[in-house]
Amino acid sequence: MKISCFKAYDIRGRIPDQLNEDVAYRIGRAFAQFLRPKTVVVGQDVRPTSPALTAALVKGLTEGGADVLDIGLCGTEEVYFATSHAKADGGIMVTASHNPADYNGMKLVREESRPISGDSGLNRIRQLAEEGDFDPVVKAGQVSPYEPRVAYIRHLLSYIDASALRPLKIVVNAGNGCAGPLLDLLERQLPLEIIKICNEPDGTFPNGIPNPLLPENRGITRDAVLEHGAGLGIAWDGDFDRCFFFNEHGEFIEGYYIVGLLAAAFLSRQPGAKIIHDPRLTWNTIDIVQKAGGQPVMSKTGHAFIKERMRAEDAVYGGEMSAHHYFRDFAYCDSGMIPWLLVVELMCRQRKLLSELVGERMRMFPASGEINRTLENPTAAIAAVETKYAADAVNIDRTDGLSIEYPDWRFNLRMSNTEPVVRLNVESRGDQGLMSLKTRELLDFLGGL
Repeated sequence: MKISCFKAYDIRGRIPDQLNEDVAYRIGRAFAQFLRPKTVVVGQDVRPTSPALTAALVKGLTEGGADVLDIGLCGTEEVYFATSHAKADGGIMVTASHNPADYNGMKLVREESRPISGDSGLNRIRQLAEEGDFDPVVKAGQVSPYEPRVAYIRHLLSYIDASALRPLKIVVNAGNGCAGPLLDLLERQLPLEIIKICNEPDGTFPNGIPNPLLPENRGITRDAVLEHGAGLGIAWDGDFDRCFFFNEHGEFIEGYYIVGLLAAAFLSRQPGAKIIHDPRLTWNTIDIVQKAGGQPVMSKTGHAFIKERMRAEDAVYGGEMSAHHYFRDFAYCDSGMIPWLLVVELMCRQRKLLSELVGERMRMFPASGEINRTLENPTAAIAAVETKYAADAVNIDRTDGLSIEYPDWRFNLRMSNTEPVVRLNVESRGDQGLMSLKTRELLDFLGGL
């Protein structure tokens, strides 16, 4: 059979035609045959289809000879943590993150929570699942409940000094995803005034799909910040491996500026450390890291590439403008909980609001944010853009898509891995008008192709 839900870095598909219990079982058997693990951690998100898919996946794993540590309802990073903490041979999170309600999927890791992507085994797992000709197994595995949350919370809190916190009022929006129960537990450990909205896990997502990267999904957090006079707003996607920030005015803060803020925080503790960043928006991060005595290292966009580079460089921190933040002491994995704890600590220590912490940097390096355009031929479009803009460039980089720099502005244009879409990011050196002008110019050019 053909299985269409395998993507470049994970598994994601519509229920039931692309992903169903038969496919989940096959994935479990294929994972067990490919990795030959003794023990696999399994967790699931809040979607109504997750329990049945998880049961089928676990059946495939155990019939493939693997023991399963079942951690139940959780966030993706809890699977990462549990896999590393339990010294398991692999981990699988059943989740579709921020995809529509009729989707589900899986994220796979091997020992030490190393990612499994297309080049590192995902394609082979798909092939085995499609063939369905699995090796006989002498002894089936067993399923055991596993409770890593106490250790996980202890680890989260190790990144901050809770005694430095003060009764800051913050709004937290779990988006009816998996973050709510964890926020309830963290609230007991922190001297913060926490106002929770959409906190109850509900896979029907009555308040909309939890994806704050979409402007239309930000209003509920913004309004709550303004209504309660909060100093900060935080929102998560469904499996909370990304977190998004709103300042005291309810204004959304691009993840790009949070990367610079956290990079500076880590370098203040570990001077000279390496910081990984993606190629889409770079100038603010590079400027901050170099001035703090660190070493900026650019990596191709995508969690598998970032994690691989993090390990190769032994970088203390890595960040993407898409709100993925990676930490050396978190098995080089991304976390949506560590960043907001660090930001709150910075606000309390410096007695500054988020607008004060990032406002100057936003003025120094204004950015467009990522803009998507659907085109018939993205490859030809990027080639046409290069032909038009390359002549006067001071630097051209192809680490990920096309990056072209001039003395006062730069842009990155890259293709989606899964759809006929190009993604544009533009920034300038202290000139909002120039950035806006060049963004419109590029979009008009793309629109004419």
